[in-house]
Amino acid sequence: MTDRKEGLTYADAGVDIDAGNALVERIKPAAKRTIRPGSMSGLGGFGALFDLKGAGYKDPILVAATDGVGTKLRIAIDTGNVDTIGIDLVAMCVNDLVCQGAEPLFFLDYFATGKLNVDEATRIINGIAAGCEQSGCALIGGETAEMPGMYHKGDFDLAGFAVGAMERGSDLPHGVVEGDVLLGLASNGVHSNGYSFVRKVVELSGLGWDAPSPFGAGTLGAALLAPTRLYVKQALAAVRAGGVHALAHITGGGLTENPPRVVPEGLACEIDLSTWSLPPVFRWLSETAGMSQAELLKTFNCGIGMVAVVSADRAEAIAGLLRTEGETVVNLGRIVQGAGVIYKGQLA
Repeated sequence: MTDRKEGLTYADAGVDIDAGNALVERIKPAAKRTIRPGSMSGLGGFGALFDLKGAGYKDPILVAATDGVGTKLRIAIDTGNVDTIGIDLVAMCVNDLVCQGAEPLFFLDYFATGKLNVDEATRIINGIAAGCEQSGCALIGGETAEMPGMYHKGDFDLAGFAVGAMERGSDLPHGVVEGDVLLGLASNGVHSNGYSFVRKVVELSGLGWDAPSPFGAGTLGAALLAPTRLYVKQALAAVRAGGVHALAHITGGGLTENPPRVVPEGLACEIDLSTWSLPPVFRWLSETAGMSQAELLKTFNCGIGMVAVVSADRAEAIAGLLRTEGETVVNLGRIVQGAGVIYKGQLA
């Protein structure tokens, strides 16, 4: 009589439940650091609770945003430098929320991979927690999906979901008029848009990710992985001080496409390109690819990650407040009659 073969297990199919449980335990301390007023539950439940009244809201309107980090992930995977990609994920969501006038309250992440590497996943989610901590929102839950056969070895994908709130009647944009001043807040590099193009340019250059950066310190891969700047606490401080009529997060579409989204019909954003210097990374990308100025402005943030539309009589005070909060602020131009963006001068 032969021994009966043991039955197939979930682990035989490539899904390790124990690894998933180990990851949850590893990331609990990071999530705990993001606890804020309104937080009600830890990780591990079927859902996550949040108390709006506990967060101090009386008549709140909820605002939600979801995003990813695009093919910047490819560079993180190929270089093994995954520690800050979670900051990008948070930033892409919460920087959008603040443009509606909302305070980000909580964040959930979706992490999917073919084979769960607990150490790598912990580094990624620690980055997400760092982004949440820096923007004042709680990491209250998420999903880790191990899906063999769906991803190549070592590959993973990320998505983020942020929910914020504001008191009824305080939403942005509001009150944008001719003569308002445009204040630009400096970016931290390419942020998280245009990386399919960036990767093409790097391929064209013939450089590897471990080559010295042609536009700064360190390797090319590390320089291109500089995390997206978080503008939340600074922008909210400016909004609460009064005089901010609109905020525009400069993402896909660059300076050409994003500021007009917060301006009423019949008005345009007049931007003087000579008021700031094009950061070296964009100069290198432009020169290597032979990009026109128009294409550059429509593809990348070009050194300006957020634009605030502010009352002319409050512009100096708001700029000073933002500088106190750690921002590099540029007086970009003003709101005029017209449509879209009207550029003056040349990028220097």
